[in-house]
Amino acid sequence: MSLRVAVVGSGPAGIYTTEALMKQAPGTVEVDVLERLPTPYGLVRYGVAPDHTSIKSIAGYLRRVLELPGVRFLGGVELGRDVGVADLLDCYDAVVYCTGAMVDRRMGVPGEDLPGSVAATDFVNWYCGHPDVPADRFVLDSSEVAVVGVGNVAVDVVRVLAKSAEELRATDVPEEVLARLADSQVKAIHMIGRRGPEHAKFTLKELRELGELANADVCVRPDEAVADLTDASRQVRGNVEVLRGWAARPPAGRPRRLDIRFWMRPVEILGEDRVEALKLERTRLEEGRVVGTGEFEILPVGMVLRSVGYRSVPLPGVPFSESTMTVPNEAGRIRDREYVAGWLKRGPTGVIGTNKSDAAETVRTLLSDLAGRDPVRHAGLDALLASRGVSPVTYDHWLSIEAAETALARTLGRGERVKLLGLKAMLDACGR
Repeated sequence: MSLRVAVVGSGPAGIYTTEALMKQAPGTVEVDVLERLPTPYGLVRYGVAPDHTSIKSIAGYLRRVLELPGVRFLGGVELGRDVGVADLLDCYDAVVYCTGAMVDRRMGVPGEDLPGSVAATDFVNWYCGHPDVPADRFVLDSSEVAVVGVGNVAVDVVRVLAKSAEELRATDVPEEVLARLADSQVKAIHMIGRRGPEHAKFTLKELRELGELANADVCVRPDEAVADLTDASRQVRGNVEVLRGWAARPPAGRPRRLDIRFWMRPVEILGEDRVEALKLERTRLEEGRVVGTGEFEILPVGMVLRSVGYRSVPLPGVPFSESTMTVPNEAGRIRDREYVAGWLKRGPTGVIGTNKSDAAETVRTLLSDLAGRDPVRHAGLDALLASRGVSPVTYDHWLSIEAAETALARTLGRGERVKLLGLKAMLDACGR
């Protein structure tokens, strides 16, 4: 059997899907990986914190998949803008959608749309150099900032806010962003959880990193570190033990302060023309549900970053469930010759590696469905894109962008790589 498959999205889910196709297909298979950006790797490039170099090393594994014979990277090609679903089904035997879930859920409180109230993923994209977010998107001119959420993304955000620019100098943070971090006026960071410490979603490793901050004291209120550890996992017990340790130690007088709060929920963001404060309500559990106690507190913050969960967005021409924020599917199958993998398939759960088994399931379904079927494709994507004036960014172009970022780091005396910021800079670097 000879197959030609389009994979839409070049993050971990898309590349693991590509790898599974190359390994599982009984005959020849060609895979085109379509990506709207000129760069591959998705959240590995634009979602992993710049100081987490060990996680970023996953890009080396993903690179090897893109370099397999029969695999092509086609950057700068967007579904709905440059090609439609019908176009792809004309050109390929099957299409797999792997575009992730990187849009933040809203908190649903008054004042959420005030300037200064933003999604944590916007901030993450900013310090990770995502071309959708310009360098001037954030001005850290407030002395106090609130981060709502107690998951690993929230921990990444508060860690970057707490560190000095010098501590981030050896990372790949774009130079323009590093300059704004150096000008930060932030002195106090509040990380806020609606439930108790035993319910927090951060991992022990991520949490412990906060205790190693040289530029910030980590503070926890003793009464908020109380937790019911009955039937608690080893992970939860470790988290609570760390938090209780911080609650028992006095601040050391470092330049910044990180307050980790529990049993508090945002009820309103206050301000006239921009965020001026965050109103919180003390909470408790009632039959497993978080309820307010009527006890309020106001934090004088100038920015609120929400990190309360993530969701996928609909793709043009692809079924989508607004209730689950995923594409309805059966073991990855959407409908004839259309499939889905990753967070778009199952929701934002699991770690990067979870996408590997998820992709393998989708590919098994795809290969079973197409076994013995004659190819139905009758068009070529290259000719279609050329007729529309679309010239994809190739893998060789991407390597030129990488080389330019490595050269920039050498010029600036900054680590192994400094990301280019903006589409123009990246396209200029690869001669486009």
